[in-house]
Amino acid sequence: METIEAYLQRKHREIGLLNECLKSPRRLPPPRSVDDVIKAKFQLAAALRAEHELHDWNATETAWSTTARPASGPFVFNYDYQRADLGVSGPSFYELPRNCRGETIYTASGMAAISALLLASAPIIGKTDILVLPGSYGETLELIARFVPNLRTITLRLPLADAFAARGASNILLLDSCISAGAFEAVLRSDAPALDLLVFDTTCFAGRSGRIRRVLRWARRRGIPVVMVRSHNKLDSLGAEYGRLGSAVFVGWSGEGASRSSIGRLATETRDAVRLLGGAALPAHFPPYVGSAAYWSLTKQRVAAILRNGRQTARLFARELPALSAELHFTHGLYVTLRARRSLDEAGARQAAEAMSSDLSRAGYPIRHAGSFGFDFAATEWFHDATTDQYSVRVAVPDLPTELWNDLAAAIADWWKANQFELVTRRA
Repeated sequence: METIEAYLQRKHREIGLLNECLKSPRRLPPPRSVDDVIKAKFQLAAALRAEHELHDWNATETAWSTTARPASGPFVFNYDYQRADLGVSGPSFYELPRNCRGETIYTASGMAAISALLLASAPIIGKTDILVLPGSYGETLELIARFVPNLRTITLRLPLADAFAARGASNILLLDSCISAGAFEAVLRSDAPALDLLVFDTTCFAGRSGRIRRVLRWARRRGIPVVMVRSHNKLDSLGAEYGRLGSAVFVGWSGEGASRSSIGRLATETRDAVRLLGGAALPAHFPPYVGSAAYWSLTKQRVAAILRNGRQTARLFARELPALSAELHFTHGLYVTLRARRSLDEAGARQAAEAMSSDLSRAGYPIRHAGSFGFDFAATEWFHDATTDQYSVRVAVPDLPTELWNDLAAAIADWWKANQFELVTRRA
């Protein structure tokens, strides 16, 4: 259990880390409330981005200045016109095992990374089955269905049994970090001899998560090449939502000649796809505070706090909202979803998220109607399960002191139970 005093001390260190990245750090008093924390971090993130633009004014899109050496903290960039050949040197957002090497391509968002990767797979893999788990990210599935005709989506069912058996065609497994805990564990307990590629969306796991290491060990034992795709605007920016940034990391295994060759070709094609689609990353969106020992320590502590609060939330909602809980056990543990007594559509779910957040915010709780997750406030938004085509409301668990979050989680449960008739009325 973390007290409010310990929480504010930890947040003061997070704010200090951001502040120290400014060329002229500000004199900031220790935060006295959650609102102080949220305001200070978002203001500092904006100041850092503005300072980057002022300092690197000659690093333009046309790269006209031969003296430009754009950088963001430990990241240094090299590029020509429109960043089509963007080169980045700096710390990794991951901790890769010793027996592998990774080539990283940065993009303007997580969706830009996976879009470029899947489109680039066509000339290398050709007509391919892509195996997906229930609950995989809806926009990824929509992307495949609408714009990647060489991939045929096959939704797996639990238990997996022989789901990865040879099908007479190439097989790609899409393993998404937003699936249920049961589905994720089922994959890691299975054998997968027929897989040609693992596309692993790590967005919902911290960069040094043990789950990432488990997946890489699982793939290594089976000789499966891996590409990790990620949106860095969630767990990698200390809750400050620093800027839109994505990446694809192409993992090659030591001693696997064929694997290294295919993953190298796929990386080359993906880099071309990023160039042709205009999806290169912006240097200003690389958080300048990434990579230090302090950064990793603070990130570990804040993600651990979110996960602790998430476990408490799942237990509370299972007890208080047994018939109104949609999914309480995502493998990431960062959010839960709530259903209404009658089915919601997208507009109804959005209205429910907005109404709950507005009412509880007026009552003094740190909660907002906002997309994404990993904040210092609770965030609610509509949620669509692309597998079941059902809509619900997502409650993203925040990094808050234990007692405050327990009170807010209980208030959410009370509001959700008390407003079911109102939700149905709004929808009608």
